[in-house]
Amino acid sequence: MTKKKEGTVFLNIPLFHEVPKLELYQLINELPLENFKEGDYVFREGEPGNSLYVVMSGQLDVVLAADTSDEMFLRNCGPGEYVGEMSLIMPKGKRTASVRVQKPSRLWVMTRDKFNECLKRWPYLAYAMVEILSERLDSSNESAFNDLVAKNQALQKAYDELKAAQAQLIEKERLERELQVAADIQLSILPDVLPDTEEFGFGARILPARQVGGDFYDVFSLEGDRIGILIGDVADKGVPSALFMARTHAFIMAAAESGLTTAASVMQLVNLHITRLQKSTQFVTVLYGILDLKTRIFSYARAGHEPPLILHADGSVERMAHSAGMALGLWDPITLDERTVTLTSGDTLLLYTDGMTDCRNPQGEPFGLERIKTILSDLSKYNAQKACDTLLETLQSYQQGSKQDDDVTLVSVKAK
Repeated sequence: MTKKKEGTVFLNIPLFHEVPKLELYQLINELPLENFKEGDYVFREGEPGNSLYVVMSGQLDVVLAADTSDEMFLRNCGPGEYVGEMSLIMPKGKRTASVRVQKPSRLWVMTRDKFNECLKRWPYLAYAMVEILSERLDSSNESAFNDLVAKNQALQKAYDELKAAQAQLIEKERLERELQVAADIQLSILPDVLPDTEEFGFGARILPARQVGGDFYDVFSLEGDRIGILIGDVADKGVPSALFMARTHAFIMAAAESGLTTAASVMQLVNLHITRLQKSTQFVTVLYGILDLKTRIFSYARAGHEPPLILHADGSVERMAHSAGMALGLWDPITLDERTVTLTSGDTLLLYTDGMTDCRNPQGEPFGLERIKTILSDLSKYNAQKACDTLLETLQSYQQGSKQDDDVTLVSVKAK
């Protein structure tokens, strides 16, 4: 670059507008030039400063907190602009910002002594510098204000999101507490202890798919050396089915203890109550039977539920004959499947919900009825509770941690 072109660059610098051309060319001859590569730092924030730099060619970036997560861009400097003057003005001479080379640059270097010499030679430079510094200060203040507004908005957004997340967490915890209370209430409906007589032993297990479910069972004493045996499955899951289950169980217990002598009459009365009160599409499959301890006859009515299995003492497994039966809560009057079976010594009667057959392994294969029968055939020496425990443990092993889609309930009766 010729001296004339270099002088033209200087003439375009507002700071030197008032300097005569001849004197300006003389000043150019007195200033050394330094070359910088892209990415270089001309100087860093906090360093002592003894010179200012005038851009002859290239581009510079002025930044605060350089190379940190808090880095803030202040301005860009091109040919005809200068940087570093603040360290020559400030009492301690520290750099107030960092200057990084954006494009390869050539810079004139004016030392502190040369700067002081220029001020003495051309006093009006001080006024020009104050004017330029004021403009830069206004620009920096505006930039800082806009940056602060943006950060405040981001902080407010983060606060609002955190507040919403906290509200959701509180609501989730409240729902979990309510679900736990519902689960405790549901478990309280089920019998704590099953009967154990000289003639029969009883067992049961239940595994809800959710915290609360729609399956239920009961084994309870009736007048005249009889035992009521109940299992049911509401056609849904979660809180709605749990509420419907509780109401159905209460109806059945009330009807069973009202003096009705057959399982079918109990089921018909319960269905009448449910259909009269029912205001939803829920229904429930039920098997309710009465076991006579003297005759060993189990008389039951089946309302759309799975037919029971009988494990004989010799290890053979029989599925009870069955005909069509309607679930409770759909229509009135109702069609029931009524049966009787005599349990001889060593027989085990198994009642179960369809969650047992429908549970799947990770490959999507259902547990199925045949697998239940195969496992049950090896349990003829087990008591009623041990048979239920073994079946459920085998089912859980088969699932291998895969999601359980439905509640599972087992009730067994062992003829001693």
